[in-house]
Amino acid sequence: MRTVKEFGAVGDGIADDTAAIEHAVRETEGVLYFPKGTYRLRKPITVTLSRTGFAGLTGEQGTARIVMEAAGPAFRLVGTHEGTASPPTVKPPVWNDERFPTIGNLEILGSHPEADGIELVKTMQTTIQNVLVRQCRHAIHLVERNRNFLLANSHIYDCHATGVFFDHCNLHQVIITGNHISYCKQAGIRQDDGDVHNVQITGNDIEYNSGFGEISAEILLEAPTEQVSEFTISSNTIQATRPSPGANIWIRGSQERSKLLCKLIAITGNVIGSRQHSIIVEDAARLSITGNTIYDGIQRNVILKRCQNFVLSSNSIGTRPVRWDSTATDGVTLENCDHGVVNGNTFNDCRAGKSEQGAGLLLKNCQGVNIGGNQMDSRNSPGISLTASRSCLVESNLISLGGQEQSTGVIADETSTSCQVGNNLVW
Repeated sequence: MRTVKEFGAVGDGIADDTAAIEHAVRETEGVLYFPKGTYRLRKPITVTLSRTGFAGLTGEQGTARIVMEAAGPAFRLVGTHEGTASPPTVKPPVWNDERFPTIGNLEILGSHPEADGIELVKTMQTTIQNVLVRQCRHAIHLVERNRNFLLANSHIYDCHATGVFFDHCNLHQVIITGNHISYCKQAGIRQDDGDVHNVQITGNDIEYNSGFGEISAEILLEAPTEQVSEFTISSNTIQATRPSPGANIWIRGSQERSKLLCKLIAITGNVIGSRQHSIIVEDAARLSITGNTIYDGIQRNVILKRCQNFVLSSNSIGTRPVRWDSTATDGVTLENCDHGVVNGNTFNDCRAGKSEQGAGLLLKNCQGVNIGGNQMDSRNSPGISLTASRSCLVESNLISLGGQEQSTGVIADETSTSCQVGNNLVW
């Protein structure tokens, strides 16, 4: 193990250590070690894995700070991997010189408005753990192509735009686990187009990622022309401040329904809420939202638009315990959706709309949706409302109106056809 101080780095927070650290990267084979100190950078440090060989960057148990004073990433790791995660596609030079680069035990602090933390280009099995990245534009930035990326046990905090950014990237096999990802202005985790598959986001605290504008979320996945596919979002706490625009989870696919490139998504076992919207999913197929606690959606808890083959099941939806007043409206809206199941959820006093419009569960222009076995406390709006919908089944729901005469259990207006409503207990 070589230390950056052997190559002239000072680490006193005053000296410019860029040249010394560049020299250290060129000359070190193996692990490059940052002792306790504050190291100033005036340009990105590029680690070209085909030249350095196996690379690891590590600090002294979090006592080393990197201050990035220029645009671009503090550390850019560049590989040559052009294949997939399948072993036959990984060329011998990648296994011999580049696989499994690691970064750990460092703080990266941005002091330039376009400073980033770590950028990954064409890497295989990069592992980042036990890092703190803050006040950067993007904390972790993945571009072009990467495979088998792991981010664990880290703090991503107070970034100008994004915590973890999949930027037009061809990227499969990702695990993001055990992290705090918070106070990033546009998104905690974001995908902007690209071909992104097989992503596990689990066991994280992802919160207060807002302030960028209307298109903002704790998890923001956008692929208007490419793919969001095989995402598991599970066992996370995902929350924000109540007035924040956007959503806790916002997934936006292609509006060309023939593509259906936003698919195979499971949102399971999370605590999600305290934002303008809790979950918005647009233009997705084979979507499962199950077993979540979804609360305090100031406008709506869940909005699904142009989705098909979806399941919304066994969620606790709403805000208010008994005798707790709130300005949140809560509830679920399905718009232009088809072939879905809404089953076994509890809706706690969802107040969207008035007696003549809106509902705890509102369907607009939907078809083939099976709604059953839900329990609804619906005091100030209908329990379930169908508008311009077709071939929907609404039965075996328990709907409490709380003695409010202006409320109604189920409404299927005259624009809805071939819908069957029955065997609901309304009291």
